[in-house]
Amino acid sequence: MKISILLAMLLPILGIGQTQNVISTQRVFPKMDKVMEFEKALAAHAQKYHNSGKVQWRVFAIQSGPDMGGYHITEGPTSWEDEDTRGDLGTEHMVDWNKNVSAYLTDRQSGGYSVYLDSLSTVALGDFSDKINITHVYPKVGKSENVVSIIKKLKKTWTAAGVTVAVYTASSSGKAQYTVVTRYKQGLKERAAGFRKPFRETYESVNGEGSYAQYLKDLAEYVDESWSELLFMRKDLGSK
Repeated sequence: MKISILLAMLLPILGIGQTQNVISTQRVFPKMDKVMEFEKALAAHAQKYHNSGKVQWRVFAIQSGPDMGGYHITEGPTSWEDEDTRGDLGTEHMVDWNKNVSAYLTDRQSGGYSVYLDSLSTVALGDFSDKINITHVYPKVGKSENVVSIIKKLKKTWTAAGVTVAVYTASSSGKAQYTVVTRYKQGLKERAAGFRKPFRETYESVNGEGSYAQYLKDLAEYVDESWSELLFMRKDLGSK
């Protein structure tokens, strides 16, 4: 009896040790003539099987870039310990996905895991927004630490400018990648010229005169590739 009581007391402490900073993502692409059917099936699936806890879904429509027309589904945040026990959410869940949702999809898809990096971000992990810009940054081989140094200087700039950015690192999901997600808390007007001071001016005000030129050199030396896209939240397709 004493052992059982002791274990019960320890459970909350063990739970605290599980860092909830893991996000899983999936990108799917519906057939061009089946978008309406796909959206109806996706919403029904999300609201039935992903409506609570750590398996809730946020669904974004990809508005620009090479994946335009696709849907970006995120789940989490959770922990690696939780991922150990998640499983496939049961046979009924998988049958519904395979029969009612995937029937409207093309063969194209992608997915992966990302870990939120608080030290490089200016916004809390759970402080989401409806419109976002994702910049995918791929370091050259062996240059990840140099890219982290670049992002640390960018964080100082974002903080000075009041830009809300969440930074993630890919985990066992293809090429090494840092995902820089600008969350437009005030909407797309944040992108307009004049909404904030010019980036270069703000960058040099916090990193020193001439630092912008060094920033460009560092990008050329340490970054292999980078590209961006706009995504809009589709609350009607995600968890309720």
